[in-house]
Amino acid sequence: MSYLGIDIGTTGCKAGVFDGRGRLLALAYREYPVLAPEPGWAELDSARVIDACLDAIREAAAATDDPVAGVGVSSQGEAFTPVAKDGRLLGGAMVSSDARAASLVGPWSERFGNERLYQITGHTPHPLFTLYKLLWLRQHQPDVFAGADKFYCFEDLLHARLGLEPAIAWPLAGRTMLFDVRLHRWAPEILAELDLDAERLARPVASGTVVGTIPAAIAWELGLPEGVKVVAGGHDQPCGALGAGVVTPGVAMYATGTVECICPAFESPILDDRLRRGNLCTYDYTLPGMYTTVLYSLTGGNLLQWFRNQWGQSEIREAEASGRNAYDLLLGAMADEPTDLLVLPYFTPSGTPYFDADLPGAILGLRMATTRGQVLRAMLEGVAMEMRLNVDLLEQAGLAIDEFRAIGGGANSRVLTQLKADVLGRPITTLAVTEAGCLGVAMLACAAVTGAPPRELVDTWVETRDAVEPDPARAARYDEKFDQYKDLYPALRTCWQRVVKSGKRRAESGNDQ
Repeated sequence: MSYLGIDIGTTGCKAGVFDGRGRLLALAYREYPVLAPEPGWAELDSARVIDACLDAIREAAAATDDPVAGVGVSSQGEAFTPVAKDGRLLGGAMVSSDARAASLVGPWSERFGNERLYQITGHTPHPLFTLYKLLWLRQHQPDVFAGADKFYCFEDLLHARLGLEPAIAWPLAGRTMLFDVRLHRWAPEILAELDLDAERLARPVASGTVVGTIPAAIAWELGLPEGVKVVAGGHDQPCGALGAGVVTPGVAMYATGTVECICPAFESPILDDRLRRGNLCTYDYTLPGMYTTVLYSLTGGNLLQWFRNQWGQSEIREAEASGRNAYDLLLGAMADEPTDLLVLPYFTPSGTPYFDADLPGAILGLRMATTRGQVLRAMLEGVAMEMRLNVDLLEQAGLAIDEFRAIGGGANSRVLTQLKADVLGRPITTLAVTEAGCLGVAMLACAAVTGAPPRELVDTWVETRDAVEPDPARAARYDEKFDQYKDLYPALRTCWQRVVKSGKRRAESGNDQ
């Protein structure tokens, strides 16, 4: 028997099939675009995403003779789709970097009570969360809000398409800011303020719970055998952390993808004011009784993609001609040593610790002698510095990380992994399978079908490779540079506020004339 994990990301989905020992048998990928119909908006065509998931499942299942016995689902957080009673999709899904609800966050949260909100949900306010996206929908598209029979995240939406009664795993429900992370239920006091009935949301279940069995007709359509069980996985980051073998405190996943994210695991919920001030959340992990947090940059891997699209045309052409990867070519041309540039990597709204949706990114220190390769390295340094800032805050709250496990597309690059290890000053362990999101939920599917505890499966399913150690000389340079980086945000924030105020005064003056 084999087990399939589907990982529904922001820019694409992957389906991986693994045998009973966690060896990858087949992998399929489908890409889809993030749409920006208005400034500050970022959304997905939900129908296209689900079609892509089904195509990926079909391709991966067809690529192996080992029959699939179980399917686990991992999903990006926060994005939801309004669904009519007849199953029609009434709109697109606002993804994490969508900032259209920014103006609603402060007033609503203060009225409800920030501390009260944190104690219920384990999260601090930010426009990325489903709660505020729903508020925006209710205010700006009331016909869609009222006409929707259900609001589904992508895990639950895929369940519906697979012919099942949709469920949402606790780690994904926690990312909506509608969920009580200690009582494991939709929070009635929050839903009441939103005029939202819990019946319009999927039923919350623990990760690893069997959601149902795929009906025979749909299984045949996907090239799956009869009797395939679907298992709840949840938010992609803790699913990926499980797939990286994170089952004890002190070890954390480091994911390099569209969003750059670090995800540890700890043994009880920690709703601590030190974490709250740094916007470091607490919510369910993918193992029973364990909790997690996420440290993340929303710009993350988007920055490398942006650099490729804007400044990497020669590498794109070379990749098309040679069959090589354009990102590998770009990283091969990157400066070898730490730069004198400082980059604030807020090319999208920031993630933790500042939750700043207004301050734009910046590159400080450019000269005529600055090379393209130095600019690229400085950008990647900026993202890694932001992650180190988060790690330091976590450590101050008593949650130290001694080892990172690298997953995601960036984990395949030794150059990029070395840069991160140098900036963090800690080892980063590489893995035999970097598609840990697929592996983690396939592992949960295996556990549900066979009865084997997930912790025991980790010992055989997760194979570590090399540990990339920090280079002492570069790490020392980055220690100095990190002290400078810590001053960058407050300085640029003050400067930008002056720029914005000045612009408003000029606009008001022009309107008066």
